[in-house]
Amino acid sequence: MQSLNEKPIIYVVSDSVGETAEYVVRAAVSQFNGETTEIRRLSYIEDKESIDEIIQSAKEVNGIIAFTIVIAELKEHLILKAKEKNVMVVDILGPMMESLQTLFQQPPKMKPGLVRQLDEEYFRRVEAIEFAVKYDDGRDPRGILKADVILIGVSRTSKTPLSMYLAHKRLKVANVPLVPEVKPPEELFEISNKKVIGLKISPNQLNTIRTERLRSLGLTAEANYANHERIIEELEYADRVMKKIGCRVIDVSNKAVEETANIILGMIGKDGGR
Repeated sequence: MQSLNEKPIIYVVSDSVGETAEYVVRAAVSQFNGETTEIRRLSYIEDKESIDEIIQSAKEVNGIIAFTIVIAELKEHLILKAKEKNVMVVDILGPMMESLQTLFQQPPKMKPGLVRQLDEEYFRRVEAIEFAVKYDDGRDPRGILKADVILIGVSRTSKTPLSMYLAHKRLKVANVPLVPEVKPPEELFEISNKKVIGLKISPNQLNTIRTERLRSLGLTAEANYANHERIIEELEYADRVMKKIGCRVIDVSNKAVEETANIILGMIGKDGGR
């Protein structure tokens, strides 16, 4: 029995970072006046000698060991040696993994650190989405220098939906509208043209899209925004800018966002990310 005057010690042992195990232990301890308990996290434990030392330390202080070791040989060694030393151990992942093995009808990968990899992917995706929002529609040309991909084109060529779709693929995307009356940002000419993707569209389809857009806003379809001559002027201007940059161009006419995005991903893959 732990003396009332002593602070209980829980050793959190993992063959990865051990954040998951520590979080679970802290959540459980909080139900038992947790501030009186000491939690010692031991990360990246990958050899039997280290496990033996931890077990001996736990025995000397009458502590317990909570672990998320997935390497089978180390896990078995820990359980066996702890039993020999009469040290209490708690397998945090074991019961859940056994249940999932039954559910999925396949063995687990038994590879340390997969949770952290998933977390890192999640945060990269969130970061990319925040980037796409911040540098949408040419709001800040400084984003051009930081982006993995820069989309350029006239209004209603799906720049924003494409930016968000690619952000979910963890790419930082900035997009810049091309308007005859507005000089394109100098940053577009300072970066590798492989990062810039021009989006073009047929005049008739653009006219249809813009007309529907105006109607949805309760505006007249006769506005200059949907005027055929104006559309031709914008498309010709955009074409000149794209040729000056020397970027690759995708015709988005009759293409779904997913289709265009996959073309862009293919281009980036061939470039090796440059």
